[in-house]
Amino acid sequence: MRQLSKAIIIGGFTAFISFSAFGQSFSEGLEAHKQGDYATAFENFEPLAEQGDGDAQYNLGFMYSNGQGVPQNYSEAVSWYRKAAEQGFAKAQYNLGVMYSNGQGAPQNDSEAIYWFRKAAEQGHVVAQYNLGITYDDARGVPQNDSEAVSWYHKAAEQGLADAQYNLGFMYSYGRGVPQNDSEAVSWYHKAAEQGHVVAQYNLGFMHYYGQGVPQNDSEAVSWYRKAAEQGHAKAQLNLGLMYEKGRGLPQNYSEAAAWYLKAADQGDGLAQHNLGTMYSSGRGLPQNYSEAISWYLQAAEQGIATAQYNLGFMYSYGQGVPQNDSEAFSWYRKAAEQGDTYAQFNLGLIYESGQGVSQDYSEAVSWYRRAASEGVAKAQFNMGVMYWDGTGVTQNHVMSYMLNILAAAQGHESAQNNRDIMLKILTRDQIAEAQEMATEWRVGTPLPYNDDFTTWP
Repeated sequence: MRQLSKAIIIGGFTAFISFSAFGQSFSEGLEAHKQGDYATAFENFEPLAEQGDGDAQYNLGFMYSNGQGVPQNYSEAVSWYRKAAEQGFAKAQYNLGVMYSNGQGAPQNDSEAIYWFRKAAEQGHVVAQYNLGITYDDARGVPQNDSEAVSWYHKAAEQGLADAQYNLGFMYSYGRGVPQNDSEAVSWYHKAAEQGHVVAQYNLGFMHYYGQGVPQNDSEAVSWYRKAAEQGHAKAQLNLGLMYEKGRGLPQNYSEAAAWYLKAADQGDGLAQHNLGTMYSSGRGLPQNYSEAISWYLQAAEQGIATAQYNLGFMYSYGQGVPQNDSEAFSWYRKAAEQGDTYAQFNLGLIYESGQGVSQDYSEAVSWYRRAASEGVAKAQFNMGVMYWDGTGVTQNHVMSYMLNILAAAQGHESAQNNRDIMLKILTRDQIAEAQEMATEWRVGTPLPYNDDFTTWP
């Protein structure tokens, strides 16, 4: 599965005030705090805290940490949280752990953070349980331990914490700390997604699209992608655009596709930028505009999207949206080719063979044709076959030439079909048999031989 991310956060402070058995002055403090009169609240809580009231101590820590009624002072917050924590107040234990984790009011100390998180977690504090899961997941102050991470995520997830439910789903999805189980992953993602967890919503869309842990269902995929997309999740916006473009799970609508691509592209998603460029280039869903296409392709290409690099090369080659420039075309084709784009590899072969924008170099041409031909590109197989027949850039080898023409002809390449039939009348029976055997044994992805060495191939 792709595009999964874990929520890895240390929780913030609890945003509420505790209740105490100390009576009226504490109640007056609570009411003052509720009304935003923090100075009065502080005046009521401070004497109670100094008398040992744990709730008041916690509340003083909270007010110091947030600068409510007093100047913000993390050291004072730590001091009061500690007093309450040592009396067993789970919220104070948790917040003390946060302070140590973040290095606020005390030196950053993962071991101390874990100690206090564990104290709170053992009392059922849900975010402390979640944070303990994170510490084991990421080896923060403890040895990495997926099983321990799962155990704490599970406790927090059962209390309804969406981040924990999502992370538990993630662990089931990848079989970390538990046996891999897509159905369990879907179940926990669903619980988190229903609470609005955006990445869980995206992952549910993904799993419905591919039928992982659930029956394949484009409509369900669209539904969950949309929920995440409307929350601003860039990959969900991209995928929702793809669903509109392909007409999967909803009626095909290029304008809607372009609208969602734009949202994702504006967030820097390279694939969305590429797709938006394609829609401007083709005039699907948007008015055809080569200059806009170039702009979006360039943003995607600079992020390393190979197809965008190829398309930029194509547009420079033909002067679409930019002045025609063979050198720029070559540069972008090469970037795409080095990432494995087979059409860019074929085009580099053409450029080196013709010397268009570079010095003519038949050996380089053969090298790039070979890469594309090895991945099944019929045009590259045909051109390489011609070069083997003529001995251009390689040692002449008619058997290899015939074999390559057989491969290209099988894909419907008409010139290769013609060459194959002509070669049948020229080659010996043994040469034909050898080439046919090689073609039969070859599979897409099998590298074609270098340096004319056929002894160990295929």
